[in-house]
Amino acid sequence: MTVAGLLAAVATLSAFAAGRELFSARLRAIGVPPVNLLLAKSACAVAGALVAFAVAPAAPGRVSLLVAAGMPAAAFFAPEALRERRARLRRRRLVGALPDALDLLAVAATSGRSLAAGFSELAAAGEGPLAEELRMTAAELSCGAPMSAALGALRSRAPGAEIAALCAAIERSRRFGSPLADHLRRQAAALRRSQRRAVEERAARAAPKIQLVVALVLVPSVLLMITAALIANADVLLGNL
Repeated sequence: MTVAGLLAAVATLSAFAAGRELFSARLRAIGVPPVNLLLAKSACAVAGALVAFAVAPAAPGRVSLLVAAGMPAAAFFAPEALRERRARLRRRRLVGALPDALDLLAVAATSGRSLAAGFSELAAAGEGPLAEELRMTAAELSCGAPMSAALGALRSRAPGAEIAALCAAIERSRRFGSPLADHLRRQAAALRRSQRRAVEERAARAAPKIQLVVALVLVPSVLLMITAALIANADVLLGNL
C-alpha cells in the first residue's frame, strides 16, 4: 500500500469515527441511547430470542408464549440496566471519596498551593472514579486550558450536586476572593453527615429484612427439625404413654 493510500485510509477512519460521535451526540440530545448501546441491546435481544427459541418448546402450556416473548425483551433491556447500575456504583464511589479529597484540597489551599497542584497530588495519590476525574482535570490544566473550562468539563463528566458545589466554590473563590479552604471543610463535613445518615437509614431498613429472613427460613427449618425428631421417636413417646 502506498503512502497516499495509507493516508486516505486513516482519513476515512477518522471521518467515520467523527461521524459516529456526532451521530451519537445527536441521539443523546433527543433522548435516544448511543449507537454502541443500541448495538449491544440488539445483540442481546437476538441472543435472547435464540435462547427462547430453544427453551420455549419445553415450557408447559402458555408459559412457552411468556418465555418466547419475555426473554428477548429482558435481554434487550439488560445492557441498559447494567450500564445504569455501573453508573450508580461509580457515582457512589466518587461521592464516598469526595470528603477526604475536599479536606486535602483545603490543606493545599491553606498552604498557598494552586488548585492544579492539588488536583495532581490527589490524582497521583488516590484511585477510583474521583482520582480519574481529577487526573483528567489536572491534565487539562497542565495543557493550558482555563480553570473555568476545566471545571465545566469536570461537571459534565461527573454530574451531581456534590461536584457542582465544589466547582461553584472554586469559581466563587477565584472571582470574589472568598476563602476557599473554609468552604471546602464545610462541604466535607456536610457530605460526611449525609453519608452517615444514609448508612443509618440502610441499617434501619436492614432490620426488617433480617426479621423476614428469620421468619421465612430459620423458624420453619427449626420446626421441621423438631417435627422430624418427634416422628422418629414416636414409638418411644407412645410407649411411655
